Amino acid sequence: MINKIKLEQLSAILDVLKLAEKLKFELRHSWLSNGRQESVAEHTWRMSLMAVLIEPLLEQKVDLARLLKMIIIHDLVEAEAGDVSVLDQIRNPEIKKIKQQNEEKAILRIRDLLTASNGQEIYDLFYEFEEKNTFEAKVANAIDKLEVQYQHNHADISTWEEIEYDLSFVIGKHVQFDQTFVMLKDLIEKQASQKLEGAGLNVSEIRSRATATFS
Repeated sequence: MINKIKLEQLSAILDVLKLAEKLKFELRHSWLSNGRQESVAEHTWRMSLMAVLIEPLLEQKVDLARLLKMIIIHDLVEAEAGDVSVLDQIRNPEIKKIKQQNEEKAILRIRDLLTASNGQEIYDLFYEFEEKNTFEAKVANAIDKLEVQYQHNHADISTWEEIEYDLSFVIGKHVQFDQTFVMLKDLIEKQASQKLEGAGLNVSEIRSRATATFS
């Protein structure tokens, strides 16, 4: 009986892994330094690496295992719901509502697939990330925002949309809870400034516009 239950659990895990394989070819808006678009799986991998590297520097103790679980799970829904660019959500708030609805359906399906093992834990971790109330969720959200901008810094400036010039300077609100992240944000923001200046753009003007628009 025990072996039968475990076999069912393992079969369900394989179903979720099959679903997750889609993240290897689900493309994000971000571009890589070699001119190729980034996959969701690549974004999640580097977020995980950032968590491991930054964890010893944080001012407050973080549950690293929980943090990594949250990071790995947070974009799993995109295997079904697809990746929706934040730029599209800014331009059309209705898209954000549809995104949330599709992601809710996806995480419910994943929870149900894994109902005999850790489906509820995965469901809870997904919403913990979304609600950003715990320290681990705040850390995961900060890493998410910083990794995105850092990836933009790697990409050719020709791949940036004009709104992304502004978004380079609005990450501050996501990092204020920990000085380590404030310092990291400043480093990444400085790189973005240098990239924009190198393209002949007025960074002071962009920063002022960003502050006025997204504050």
